[in-house]
Parts: sequence; C-alpha cells; structure tokens
Amino acid sequence: MKKNPIKFRTVLVMAVVVALVGLFVVRLVDIQVIRAAALTQDSVDKRSIPATVYSKRGEITDKDGNVLADSVMRYNVTVSPKNAKDFLRQTDRSEVTVTPQQAAVEIGTLTGQKPEEILKVIADALAENPKSDFAYIKKAVDVDTFRALNALEIPWLFYEQAPGRTYPNGAVAGNLIGFVGSDGAAQAGLEVGWDACVSGINGEEMYQRGADGVRIPGSTVTSVKAQDGGTLKLTIDSDLQWFVQQTLAKQVDKFSAEWGMAVVQEAKTGKLLAVADYPSLDPNNVDATSDENRGSRAFMNPFEPGSTMKPITASMLIDAGVATPETQVWDPYYMKFPNGAELTDAKEHATLPLTLTGVIEQSSNVGMAQLGETLAAEKRYDYMVKYGLTSTTASGYPAESSGILYPWDQWDNQTYYNVTFGQGVATTAIQMSNAYQAIANNGKLIPATLVESCTMADGTVVKPEVPEATQVISPTSARTTVDMMENFVTQGWITKEVTVPGYRVAMKTGTAQQPNGEGGYKAEYVVSNMGMIPADDPQYIISVIIAEPKTTATYAVCPPVFKAIEQQVIKRYRIKPSQGEAPVLPIRF
Repeated sequence: MKKNPIKFRTVLVMAVVVALVGLFVVRLVDIQVIRAAALTQDSVDKRSIPATVYSKRGEITDKDGNVLADSVMRYNVTVSPKNAKDFLRQTDRSEVTVTPQQAAVEIGTLTGQKPEEILKVIADALAENPKSDFAYIKKAVDVDTFRALNALEIPWLFYEQAPGRTYPNGAVAGNLIGFVGSDGAAQAGLEVGWDACVSGINGEEMYQRGADGVRIPGSTVTSVKAQDGGTLKLTIDSDLQWFVQQTLAKQVDKFSAEWGMAVVQEAKTGKLLAVADYPSLDPNNVDATSDENRGSRAFMNPFEPGSTMKPITASMLIDAGVATPETQVWDPYYMKFPNGAELTDAKEHATLPLTLTGVIEQSSNVGMAQLGETLAAEKRYDYMVKYGLTSTTASGYPAESSGILYPWDQWDNQTYYNVTFGQGVATTAIQMSNAYQAIANNGKLIPATLVESCTMADGTVVKPEVPEATQVISPTSARTTVDMMENFVTQGWITKEVTVPGYRVAMKTGTAQQPNGEGGYKAEYVVSNMGMIPADDPQYIISVIIAEPKTTATYAVCPPVFKAIEQQVIKRYRIKPSQGEAPVLPIRF
C-alpha cells in the first residue's frame, strides 16, 4: 500500500511537537519544582549587594561633659566613568540635554573643584579601563554638599558613606586629643591611646537591586548590627585649657620663642586640668600644623629642667636628714671639685654665706652641688626614681616619654654634680609637675591622670588603671620644702611678678641650656616657672616652660604667664584666701 505523504508528515510533526513539549515540561518541572529553591536563591544572591553599616565613633569630652571630639557622617562622591555621558534633565517646561562638561561645572561649584579636574578623573579611569565603572570625584564632603549634589540628579554620580570626625572646640586640647585619618583610623593622641574605648564595630546589611542598579525599596536586611564606640571623659577643664593655651601662645609669639608648654594639675588627686602646647594643633585642619607640633610636647619631649630641680634635691636632703633649711654653705661663683668637675653660678658674685634656703633663693648651682653631694649618688638616684623621673604616668597618652636619667653608677664626674640642679637629666613637663604634686601633697606622689573614665555604649563604665600613690618623702619634709619655695617668692626678686594679693605662692624659676646633639649645649635657654597655690594649703600645681625666647631678660618671660594662670585658677575654682603669714627662713648666716 502506498503511504500517504501528508498523513506521514502530520504524524512526524506531531511527534516532534510532543517531544518538544515533553522536553519543555521536564525542563519546567526541573526549574519550578526540583530546583526552584536553589535557582531562586541564586537569583537573589546575584541581586543582593552587601553594604557596610557604619558605627559611630564615641565622643571625647572634658571633665564636665563638654564635647571635644564627635562623629559626623561624610560622603564620598564617586562616578561611573563608562556612563559619564549626556543625559536628559526634566525642567518645568521641557527636557534639556546636559553634557558631561556642563555636569562637571555643576559638580565643581559644590565640591570646590575645577571642571577640568573632574573630567580628568573620568578620562584617566577610562584610559586605564574603557569599561571602568568606578572612580572617586571627591572624598568626605559634608551633608549639605551631599544633598546639593544629589539634587542635581546626575545619573552617573553616586555616593558612599564615609564617617568623619569633628572637633567643635578646634585647637582646644588638640595636641592631647589627636586626630583620625580620612579612613576613620586613629592617627595620634588620645584618639590612638584610647582607641579601644571610642572606636565602634561596623555592621553589615544586604539589599537587592534591580537591573538598573537601583536599590529595591523594602529589600534591606541587616545581618550584623553596628556597635557604637564609647565616651571618653577626660580630666581636662576645657575652659581653663582654652585660657592657658591663649595666654601661653601670646607670650611665645611675643618673644619669638620656639615653643611653649603649660600644665595645671590638682595637688590632691593628680588629675591634669590643663596641658597646653604651643604651637597648637587644630584636629579639624591637621595639615596646617607641622609634624613636630602635632603631638603634646608636655608628654613626649623631655628637656633639661634646670633650677626647678633644686627644690626636689633640697627635699631629698631634708628627708634623708643630711640638711635643714638653715644648713650653711660658702658659695663662690666658681668652684672646681676634687673629681675635676667645674661649676659656676649664673652670674658673677663674691663668695656668699648661704643657707639651704638661701641656695634656693639665690638659685646657686655651686651651693646646691656642694650640699647635694652630702647625700650619696645612689640615694639621690633612688629619690628621683620615686619622684617618677624615670617612668611614664598613668595618663594613657601614647608615646609618652619616661625621661632621660642614667643609673647613678653611670654618672660621669660632671653629671654627679649637675643632676642636683637639673642638668644632665631630662624630664617631661608632666613628670616635673607630678614631682611638685608630691611635694604639695604632703610628700605623696599620685600618678598624673588625663582620663577620668570610658563609658561604653552599653553603659559599662571603665576606669583607667592607676598605680597606688607613693610616699616619696615625709609630710614634714614636704612642708619644709614648700616653706623654702615660698621664701624664694617672699625674699626674692620675683615677689611682685607672681604674687596675687591675699594668696601665698610657693615656686621656683629655672633657666637651663639644652643639649645641641654634639656633646655640648646651645646658646639659647629653656626657661620655666613651677609652683603651687596657695602655699599654706597647696591645691594646684602650675608649670610654664618656654623654649629659646629671643630676649636677654629670659627671667622675665614666664612670670606673666604663671601669674595669669594663677589668677584664673583662683577665680575658676574659687580658692579661699590664704591663712596666716608666710614663714621667714634665714637665707644667709
């Protein structure tokens, strides 16, 4: 029988159709049933984009809660170079074409850039990769700039969050606080030293985006919650800090000095209320300050203290029982000692019959060296160690120096005598303030502190670890030393320069040459005033140090700053006037 060709083709077509439908059905079942969950997840994964949820870096405040450092959200402006083309902008009446050149003008007006800078970013990115989809236009713009840029509706302009740091009080305590980098990482100061307190932990969220790259509303899911940083509370009084910085800066500039430092410390607690450095750092504009001035010299840079060491040496002699305020010594202008060491006083004079009190009042190097050697070098060294002159404080300030004091058995013939009057030893301003704190506090040294507490985001309060107080000298020895320092004021040239009516002051001046790095000393001096108020019941330690002032009357540089700070401390903390009269101790015999 002859086959019907039409019927055969029909059957064949039907068979093919059935086979194809079968394949589609099998495929459909595979996609929608067997592999449905896996394919759906794969699709979601391809649309899902991870995004960082930034934590907030914690505040740094002064002792009263005034904010010195805070966090603020900034934005990085980015571009898709391959898409940086003409686009249509809808206006009230029509659509207009905006070219990349026109867009660059609009962007630059808001970011402070020239249009050609922006176009160069795009061109450079495309030259490196014709399919480039990412390049930075401007980093860390503020929220107002971000909003203005966003309002331009440039389709190839994008933004990413960039948490930033702001310092509301500018340079106030700037050298202490330090700063963070553009990436949010701590770079200097307490920002580094207490980073574990104020730094947060970023979280993460996932969102889905459509084919056009736009986030799908309602698709965001937080997978890891961000943890904010804690609040770092300092012992610093920001109002006093501002005053001290301003007063110091005026005097440093007036005498064209290299730098200055000033410290105010509580005698009974060791807390630092003001630590001023000049030149100062404004953490909002770090580039305006040179590298060497970005930290706190008061903590980091030891200097030879000179005659402000003499009361410390005197306290050792009295405490060890080898001298009293009336102990006598013949004081020539020049003396060569048996071991070959040679010393002179600052000014030529005839041989003077001085007491230990008189040695301090006259600030005699030769007299102090003679009396100092009555106490063995080993014991003098031990006292200096107990005074904290070889160790850092409990401040938590990073890169704090422990000073420079060689063991007593390494002292050469000259150093053996020089350390008695503050040469051959280098200390920081904080170390010297703390040593005076011990004398003011009945001989008990309380390690200097700069941080009061860290309050974590969950409310947990962490206090810094502070070593126990050390009884360096007896209360009687401390009181006697204060009396001798007060006589330096009442019987010396400085009386009118530092005395505030109604308040007794105990202090000592210092004028010291500094090493030149070649085995000798510079011609210029570092001058200082260190003391305590009120002398009858010391409550505050005040230190002022100014380096290399351009004047022959170096003795006149620090007293005006000391007195201004003294007056401010009296007013700010409402110190009651002194009781009784200053003791009168003999300075000659």
